Amino acid sequence: MFDSLLFDLMLVILIGILSQWVAWKYRMPAIVVMAVAGLLVGPIFGLINPQESMGDLFGPIITFAVAIILFEGSLNLDIREIKGFSKPVARIVTIGAFIAWIAGSLAAHYLAGLSWEVSFIIGGLFIVTGPTVILPLLRQAKLKPRVAAILKWEGIVVDPFGALLAVFAFEFIKFINSEVTLNALLLFFAASAFAVFLGWIAALIIGNAFERGSIPEYLKAPILFVVVLSVFVFSDEIMHETGLLAVTAMGMKMANMRLTTLNDVRHFKEDISVLLISGIFVMLTASLDPKVLLEIFNPYIVMYVTAMIFVVRPLSIWISTIGTDLTVREKLLIGWIAPRGIVALTVSGYFATILLEKGYEDAELLTALTFALVLSTVVLHGFSIGFVAKKLNLTTTDESGVAIVGGSKFAAGLAQSIKDTGNEVLLLDQSWAGLADARKLGLNSYVGDILSEQIEYHIDLTPYRYMLAMTKSDIYNAHVCADFAPDLGRKNLFQTSFHVGKDIETFTITGGQQLFTPAISIYGLEERMHAGHVIRKTLLTKQYSYTQYLRERDDKSILLYILRADGEIEFFTPAEELQATAGDAIIALTSPAKTIERVKERLDEEHGDKSIPYERLEELFTEEPTEAKREIPGAAPISTVNAK
Repeated sequence: MFDSLLFDLMLVILIGILSQWVAWKYRMPAIVVMAVAGLLVGPIFGLINPQESMGDLFGPIITFAVAIILFEGSLNLDIREIKGFSKPVARIVTIGAFIAWIAGSLAAHYLAGLSWEVSFIIGGLFIVTGPTVILPLLRQAKLKPRVAAILKWEGIVVDPFGALLAVFAFEFIKFINSEVTLNALLLFFAASAFAVFLGWIAALIIGNAFERGSIPEYLKAPILFVVVLSVFVFSDEIMHETGLLAVTAMGMKMANMRLTTLNDVRHFKEDISVLLISGIFVMLTASLDPKVLLEIFNPYIVMYVTAMIFVVRPLSIWISTIGTDLTVREKLLIGWIAPRGIVALTVSGYFATILLEKGYEDAELLTALTFALVLSTVVLHGFSIGFVAKKLNLTTTDESGVAIVGGSKFAAGLAQSIKDTGNEVLLLDQSWAGLADARKLGLNSYVGDILSEQIEYHIDLTPYRYMLAMTKSDIYNAHVCADFAPDLGRKNLFQTSFHVGKDIETFTITGGQQLFTPAISIYGLEERMHAGHVIRKTLLTKQYSYTQYLRERDDKSILLYILRADGEIEFFTPAEELQATAGDAIIALTSPAKTIERVKERLDEEHGDKSIPYERLEELFTEEPTEAKREIPGAAPISTVNAK
């Protein structure tokens, strides 16, 4: 309808981002939605063909996008997190990856009929599983921690190295076929070493400039991306195919420099990465020739995809994990789950362009072949992971783990009380200082933005059934609940009451349920904690019912949650009146009045006339609890005083 490059670019970006939203909204793999959308507007209905309309720009756009995507992926390779690898993970990302490369290359040559050069390139490329695909599947299936960690870290580690392995395979095959001399091969390795050095130096310079404040805040993200592209192009001009190595080295160096300012450009970096991945994926699928697309159903390609799923992947896992403590069931699940992602398709498009330019005609099938494997693995593994994991008894039980967003004195106290029930708890805050109280109590905590796309690269949110948004920003709390609604369900998302007064009517975001009865803002909760209020647990019995507890409780108390007899947690909300029975426990934030009375009674018994006067006790208990405990002879910690 609109025959222009501008319209094609607009449509590609629009379809890509719309597909991402549909995937988020309906909890579907984004790659499947984008693939279907790209095929519909491209080879099926013929609305656009980006490769034709962009002409000579098509290749450079793909190349630049791949460079930025690989750089962004390598920023996740923090050695501090990799050091904790267990033996199975280390084996899978080394021995397993090598076996998968060799076996996949043989399958590509003998089953798909590709030349050795193209086969070894695609074999190296297909060792990647892709964190952008595997992480949503793990969240959906709720796997046990060890299996989930292995699959997650395999995807993160091998993701940027698949393309590099393809580069080295390409050069080595050319040497074996006498297309290049030994001197030329050695020159390539020398250029590769220079590319690594260039990326390392660039990371060092830009990282130190960030830390010294030599670059203003608003220029950090633009300058970083300019440097990434410059390093890529400069290295690639010296020796083709070494640019990918340079940007990967740059990303890894920056990831391990402990840069405090790297978080400042995180959102922009993620936004660009999502935009590029979405656009490039739609560009590649929309540019597929209908004839090439039909080759997906070629019996040889079908055999190749079948071999990759049912032979190559299980074989690489079983051999590489010999001698480890993985059980047979864990090996079966890990050997089955290996969805290839967006990086595999975008990088294959990059290599397809290079190989076609060098005269490898069978490289024309590279994108279609990659698309067949990507779509098959995403659909098969995406829709079967939950079923297979349950059959193998590798899913977590329906625990009442709680993730608390927002660090504060009250949040730390609430988290401690939840931890005491035996349930998992995690506190998250964007600042180190915000988690000070959590660290004092030895609680599990993480500094970072829960709304960041990269959050699950660093922490596993699977054990947490509930999420409580308790920051001092109401709008941020609402965004957290809205963002996690498709994953956790709105019934498991809560936020503290709004503290903006009449301005609450201006909020249009549908957040989570309001916390506690009566509803109270985080500011109110903090004031009470500093005034000496304590979190108290009261066990209900047949003699002491829930009705009696409600009748006798302090007017100022805040009902927090019910700990059921089976260990599950239910949070109080103003919208729903919970019921409790004998065996359940009520956890509430109460004034220290009853605690003072009980401590006074005990001190009178122990010390007689020398006991501290009630008025002095009241003063002490309205100060910091640690100070109070110092001055009360023989006093137990407040949290250990019985409610009855």
